[in-house]
Amino acid sequence: MPSLNFKGKALVQNFQLLVPYHELKPVKSKSLTPKVSLHDNLIVHGDNLKALKSLLPYYHGKVKCIYIDPPYNTGNENWVYNDNVSSPMIQEWLGKVVDREDLTRHDKWLCMMMPRLKLLREFLTEDGAIFISIDDNEMYRLRSLMDEVFGEENFVATIVWHKMDSPKNTAQHLSEDHEYLLLYANRKELWRPNLLPRTEAMIERYKNPDNDPRGPWLLSDLAARNFYAQGRYSIKTPQGRTIGGPPAGSYWRISREKFDDFVQDNRIWWGESGDNRPGIKRFLSEVRQGVVPQTLWSWKDVGSTRNSKQELSEILQAKANEDLFITPKPSKLINRVLQIASDKDSIVLDCFAGSGTTAQAVLATNKSDGGTRRFVLIEDTDLADTLTAERVRNVINGVPEARDEKLQKGFGGSFSFVEIGHPMRLETMLKAEKLPSFKDLAGYIFYTATGEDFDSRQVHRKTGFIGESAKYDVYLLYEPSLEYLKNTALTLDFARNLPKGSGKKRLVFAPTKYLDSIHLDEHRIEFCQLPFEIYKAAKRNP
Repeated sequence: MPSLNFKGKALVQNFQLLVPYHELKPVKSKSLTPKVSLHDNLIVHGDNLKALKSLLPYYHGKVKCIYIDPPYNTGNENWVYNDNVSSPMIQEWLGKVVDREDLTRHDKWLCMMMPRLKLLREFLTEDGAIFISIDDNEMYRLRSLMDEVFGEENFVATIVWHKMDSPKNTAQHLSEDHEYLLLYANRKELWRPNLLPRTEAMIERYKNPDNDPRGPWLLSDLAARNFYAQGRYSIKTPQGRTIGGPPAGSYWRISREKFDDFVQDNRIWWGESGDNRPGIKRFLSEVRQGVVPQTLWSWKDVGSTRNSKQELSEILQAKANEDLFITPKPSKLINRVLQIASDKDSIVLDCFAGSGTTAQAVLATNKSDGGTRRFVLIEDTDLADTLTAERVRNVINGVPEARDEKLQKGFGGSFSFVEIGHPMRLETMLKAEKLPSFKDLAGYIFYTATGEDFDSRQVHRKTGFIGESAKYDVYLLYEPSLEYLKNTALTLDFARNLPKGSGKKRLVFAPTKYLDSIHLDEHRIEFCQLPFEIYKAAKRNP
């Protein structure tokens, strides 16, 4: 398969592996929840590459739907490539605003996107999918990059969003009225979209002029242009007129035998006169309960760019001329994504959170169908609290002046606000430099050593138990204290007092041990010394 080449690719194509895990530090004062938790709805403030890497132990393989709205790289966004890639060629880019005069802006954009997309795929469930908003500035480069990261075979569709509710008459050439949502599945053979509900307009098309007891029906043409060897027979109407065959260039879509069965079952309609060319009655009661999503989304159904700015201003109770966020998306657009690609209990991830539209859409969708979806939002700018989180607070509590009655009352829910802390470089532990919290280190150790998801709710701090993997009960003897690390070891008393657990072998992480191999075997313990032997355990359990 052809691959996309760009400046810096060799240096970033595996860069996500070098990004260290960072502490995830809950901020109670900015949260809206009785108990801050990494298993709540999340708004994470910090660089999204660092945040994604740090969230991976908790959400690996658990996210059903990802929606992202990355910079479109129009040359007007003033974004800066700032990933800490240790190469002189990359370093020369750092700190420089990417604008239209930058002849390498497309390369920088691809360098920024590649490691993030690789990490994002690790979050998806086997039957999950990712939607990416983009426009013509990077569309074809993104498509090539996605083919490389997700596999060309997992491309599902390019959705066209007709975003303008009126033409832009100031355009120099053409009014650009659309954007795209690029849709890829993690594994296309497993992913299926949810059907969309039929609209009232669709249902109103079904009539019942002959009072058929099976209810309203819609007339379907009996003729089709696709070749059908058995579709060339003549038909006699109830009034005795013979129709020699289908219209020129077409074929009856069912065989003569099937047609006769339909006549007997009153599924053929000859018109009020009984002498028209026949059609097939399709009963509303027998069609699929929903409709297959289409690739053209109109602003009438999913909102326009003007709708999105009005919506944001209304929620934040801002003045009409106050420019809060340049390119918010309408919540109806994300609602449509969730209708298609989420279940009632899905986790939804957005690592370019912006104004927080995805969170609003998740809460609104839950309100409408009784779901328990959760959102994980990541925003790297200082607007994470004053814009992203503030919007979510308002839609949870209600916006009295809103035009929408449901929004007036609020959608309910909660969220935990989290800051990205220091990197967890374990080689600094013995020097007591920036020691991670117990849960942060537990999550990192469990995920790295077992390759399985970490659930902080299983942690029992008193015994040191941090989780059960397919092979081990895992324990950690640790406190973020140099004194503790100097004076703590895996001893015979500790080994004897370990809980029975699942009966599996115990994987115990501790600063040191005072047990020989005989006693370790006797108590089913495999010892890993902090911090150096985590990687050895990982190699033993690929």
